[in-house]
Amino acid sequence: MAVVVVESPAKAKTINKYLGSDYTVLASYGHVRDLPPKDGSVDTDADFDMKWEVAAESRKHVKAIADALKTDDTLILATDPDREGEAISWHLQEALASSLKKGKTVRRVTFNAITKAAVQEAMARPRDIDAPLVEAYLARRALDYLVGFNLSPVLWRKLPGAKSAGRVQSVCLRLIVEREMEVEAFRAREYWSVKSQLQTPRGAEFEARLTVLGGRKLDRYDIATAEAAELAVQAVTSRDLSVRSVEAKPAARNPSAPFMTSTLQQEASRKFGMGAKACMSSAQRLYEAGHITYMRTDGIDMAPEAVMAARDEIKRRFGEDYVPSSPRMYKNKAKNAQEAHECIRPTDMSASPETLRLEADQRKLYDLIWKRTLASQMAAARLERTTVDIGSADEQVVLRATGQVVMFDGFLAIYEEGRDDDAEDDGRLPQIMQGEAAKKLGVTPEQHFTQPPPRYTEATLVKRMEELGIGRPSTYASVLTTIQDREYVRKDKNRLFPEDKGRLVTAFLTNYFKRYVEYDFTADLEAELDDVSAGERTYKDVLARFWRDFSAAIAETADLRIGEVLTTIDEFLAPHLYPPRGDGSDPRVCPVCEQGRLHLKTSRGGGAFIGCGNYPECRYTRPISGGEDEGAAERVLGEDDAGIPVWLKTGRFGPYVQRGDATAEQPKPPRASLPKGWSPADMDLEKALRLLDLPRSIGPHPEDGVMVEAGIGRFGPYVKHGTKYANLPEVDEVFEIGMNRAVEVLASKQVRGRAAPAEPLRQLGDHPDGGALSVMAGRYGPYVKWEKVNATLPKELQPETVTLDEAIALVNEKASKGGKKKAASKKAATKPAAKKAPAKKPAAKKAAKPKAAD
Repeated sequence: MAVVVVESPAKAKTINKYLGSDYTVLASYGHVRDLPPKDGSVDTDADFDMKWEVAAESRKHVKAIADALKTDDTLILATDPDREGEAISWHLQEALASSLKKGKTVRRVTFNAITKAAVQEAMARPRDIDAPLVEAYLARRALDYLVGFNLSPVLWRKLPGAKSAGRVQSVCLRLIVEREMEVEAFRAREYWSVKSQLQTPRGAEFEARLTVLGGRKLDRYDIATAEAAELAVQAVTSRDLSVRSVEAKPAARNPSAPFMTSTLQQEASRKFGMGAKACMSSAQRLYEAGHITYMRTDGIDMAPEAVMAARDEIKRRFGEDYVPSSPRMYKNKAKNAQEAHECIRPTDMSASPETLRLEADQRKLYDLIWKRTLASQMAAARLERTTVDIGSADEQVVLRATGQVVMFDGFLAIYEEGRDDDAEDDGRLPQIMQGEAAKKLGVTPEQHFTQPPPRYTEATLVKRMEELGIGRPSTYASVLTTIQDREYVRKDKNRLFPEDKGRLVTAFLTNYFKRYVEYDFTADLEAELDDVSAGERTYKDVLARFWRDFSAAIAETADLRIGEVLTTIDEFLAPHLYPPRGDGSDPRVCPVCEQGRLHLKTSRGGGAFIGCGNYPECRYTRPISGGEDEGAAERVLGEDDAGIPVWLKTGRFGPYVQRGDATAEQPKPPRASLPKGWSPADMDLEKALRLLDLPRSIGPHPEDGVMVEAGIGRFGPYVKHGTKYANLPEVDEVFEIGMNRAVEVLASKQVRGRAAPAEPLRQLGDHPDGGALSVMAGRYGPYVKWEKVNATLPKELQPETVTLDEAIALVNEKASKGGKKKAASKKAATKPAAKKAPAKKPAAKKAAKPKAAD
């Protein structure tokens, strides 16, 4: 039997159905090797030699493949048909080198869809591993390592609080930060429009917009004020109007091309608010189940047999009128033919969403792919667009009404592409005849303001990155996930906002590594990597050219002082850090001492904030994005019984109250943060003193005499008894809770903390050695339970269908691996069982070696 290796168990299960018992299909569970995260993994002094290691979690998978090859002579690598898939196959071949000697054969197969026909055809046409494609992967991986491993430490040293920087992620972050800076710098401009509700002689109403005033065509900003708008209204109101012209033109709308990776992510974001990561995860499961073709592609062409199947399905569902006379052809925009795969489409055009058993997200995505694919081969929609001009006899005033009528819906019968803006098509107009009078029912001025450029959504950001040539379709989801995981960017209502941390990183890179976050530089580097995969460049030449200049840029930052870096970033981000004040005063002057100037500062623990330059005389601070109103809230609330002043201040982590000032004897006076929901504006001395007196002693516990306390911690209000904590639902309860209530809360927490006995999903029967066998639902998936033995259910076995014999085999295997005898614990231990016990020692030593090596 040949050994076939794919990435995932789900994919292995599907392929195994098509290949049958003559093949052993195993999963590598993704990449099996990577560069160790330490210095020297890419040796720039040794011609960019790369040191790989098998990941700890991958060793068992590599061993399983090696064990299968002991009895089989052929290894078939069937990983995904892209650069990453080729790399995984290459890594497997390298990791299994010791098992591939003595006449073993290694072949590579790829298929764009996991269907029986596609798999069997691929198996009949094996090839060798594509060396240029692997070299393109090696170059990309080495570049990412060199940038991340060398640039991130510079960030840590020169910009405390920054996490790391990446080659593509940093450029993507720059796009988001620059768009936010455009939004902040935007100043709205007022303008007006005038509309009139008109009526035909037949009583039908329609709306028209003023386009000519005083005999001159109006531009967008020509009516700039309310006064000008009122004059325009009077000009229309004082004149009789009639229809000057009616022009109807036929038009056509063609369908969009079928999906590739980037357009699928964009449309899923527009229509479902689905992030790129969630979109690709659902698409991956659809692909592995055999429902769609490969989902990481920059191709939009479709296989001829798929085109004909789509046309047949369109004819069956909608009729011949919806099938164009010839198939539609879409030009592939891929820069590199080696990675120009087929579009993303259903493997079976007749399989509509309602015929498949899918999870909710998968169903929505499949519905989108199925409709878009059929629509791409349907007839164009035929429209009639009408423009009507209504004017006065003296031609001083002209209004225009527009509308369109769908004469034949064509592809619109099944699908219409989403939009990034809110524009709507003109509605249908009533019958309007040239020369007839138009009665005015009302003339209305409307005020407008220009809008700032919209913040990016994941859809529009992917579209922009694609336009600029930054990254590749397979990287977009991971790039967007990374910048959010690092807390450089947050997503709010599907819009991407840069966090202060992200702004600082972008400011640093723009000032000290400008070339490496320029859009054209990143796009040119991607083009070079495409040349490598096409065999037109050597990857080490690309690395050498990059490293020569990049290492020099790194060296130039060695002597940079943190103060110098902060000054540069302070100036770069000044419009954001110091927005104009309402009273027109200098936003850089400290609002407390009114003498010192505000500066960007960092703390020992990392993280940046705004502070007064008159420190330590003035201790004013505020968060980077905190407004001056927050800073102005710093004030004395009063004095306690000992005459010590109590302050309300704002620090890097928000507003807090403080008792007294810092002195040599007391460098850190008592402080307490304001709880969530408490406004600085509502703070008074009484509230401050209650906060400063926390934690509060309630009294000794009636059972053991240990003091019970109430306080506010990292996770909100709580009561504490020894080492046991229990959350309180309301902040105010901290100040009022008594012993009876505290004991009750602690007791209920203790009861809730105990896990209720799990109920079995199915009872299978009894084990031959005694004891019931059950299928249970576990945290990491379903498992079979027998006495104290728990055996995880393999992916290919479902809880609903697993048999008693299969369950017995699983628990027996698990019991033997664990060094346990098969018999249940009910039976007394015998001497033969005792003899088996020493066998555990060598196993323990063997297992300890890898741990020590790690």
